Amino acid sequence: MNYKVIYNIIGRILCVEAAFLVPAVAISTYYQETGAIRALWISIVAIACVGVLLLLPRPVKKDYYAREGYISVGLSWIIISLFGALPFYLSGEVPSYLDAVFETISGFTTTGASILENVEVMSRGLLYWRSFTHWLGGMGVLVFVLALHPMARGSGQSLHLLRAESPGPEVGKLVPKIHKSAKILYGIYIGLTLLQIVLLALGGMPLFDNVTTVFGTAGTGGFAVRADSMAGYSPYIQTVITIFMALFGVNFSVFYLFLSGHPRQALRSEEVRLYIGILAGATLLITLNILPHYANAGEALHHAAFQVSSIMTTTGFATTDFNLWPEFSKCILLLLMIVGACAGSTGGGIKVSRLLLLIKSMRMERKRILHPRSVSVISLDQKPISDETMRGVTLFMTAYFFTAALSFLIVSLDNMGLETSLSAVLACINNIGPGLDIVGPMGNYAAFSPLSKLVLCADMLLGRLEIIPLLMLFAPSAWTKGIRHKQKASGW
Repeated sequence: MNYKVIYNIIGRILCVEAAFLVPAVAISTYYQETGAIRALWISIVAIACVGVLLLLPRPVKKDYYAREGYISVGLSWIIISLFGALPFYLSGEVPSYLDAVFETISGFTTTGASILENVEVMSRGLLYWRSFTHWLGGMGVLVFVLALHPMARGSGQSLHLLRAESPGPEVGKLVPKIHKSAKILYGIYIGLTLLQIVLLALGGMPLFDNVTTVFGTAGTGGFAVRADSMAGYSPYIQTVITIFMALFGVNFSVFYLFLSGHPRQALRSEEVRLYIGILAGATLLITLNILPHYANAGEALHHAAFQVSSIMTTTGFATTDFNLWPEFSKCILLLLMIVGACAGSTGGGIKVSRLLLLIKSMRMERKRILHPRSVSVISLDQKPISDETMRGVTLFMTAYFFTAALSFLIVSLDNMGLETSLSAVLACINNIGPGLDIVGPMGNYAAFSPLSKLVLCADMLLGRLEIIPLLMLFAPSAWTKGIRHKQKASGW
């Protein structure tokens, strides 16, 4: 185990986190928020000092492999969340450190589950930081660091970090060098972010609301600066947000194919086709189901499209309290929570690509039973899928449902009700935020016990990192000296 390389990676990330807190200071200074300014500066100094201290031990060997990659990612996300919670706690605006950590983990994992009972009384600087954690966590903190500077001499080593942090059953390079792939990803991410800011500004959305909303949309997070989420904004603004939530749920490699002059290849993506089909089908079904609750079909379609886009991309914004919708519509939303967005996007859930591979696997098994001598291979976009990747998908699904079931049992000890407990676990492990009943779009997670909050924090991290990097932290063999794990990590 190359511990000094791990220290170096975490040190860089903490320095980046400290730097990103500076704009929050500027905003609090503008609004004359004395308490927030003090808390932010103390946090910046503390985080930067720890980051620099971790950078001091210069690694003799700069090589690292899958084991170091997974452990670096798992530790990094926990540590940035613990330090990122300091401004909320030190300002006194979130009196409990556990609640501050819950809010910060929810931000970085782009979940959007909140313990705040009245978000509108929070300092603007802290609200900015709260929303910015969505944007930073959406594409990944380590991906950002890789975009700034490669972590190692070989891009194959940096790929271990990218695989550990990026969602989906398979992660590859857009171009031969990993740090250039990271730059391309963030270039697309920043471009879409700026475009949405411009379009929302054209709709007259206040600048602060605009920027914080875009952070939540881009990261598919869902933290809002108003208690009623997106309900108070104009239909134009809500429509723009609907479209961009759907866009940020698309695999970013598809955008790269469009930009690099390969639109036909992009349009042939089986995952994107299924993703669009599910979005359209769910919107139609919910529109028909909620039609009696609205004045006309146009209004029902507007709210249905927004909520389907919000839930499937795991953003979590709301234009209406879908707790009041019929059971059929709520069941569809629960299923969309599980499916989630595309692999390689900023969205959560099990991913459309995994669902597609499971469907193809069932078809192949049916064919094998009917025609025992036939030979068939599972493929995606005309590319054969390896047995290793399929095993990874099966392992992920097993670990996912086991984790969700265990979490549900623990959270149910709070006696909050079946609907609340189940939807809270699904909303956290799929990085959505709002669930049903008490944790619905107009509710929050404040009523849960400390134990349940810890479990839900773990669910949010497990969901964002897709389980394996965090599990590696608890595997004794991962910390002991031994053979380097140079092989490609299995597809999860």
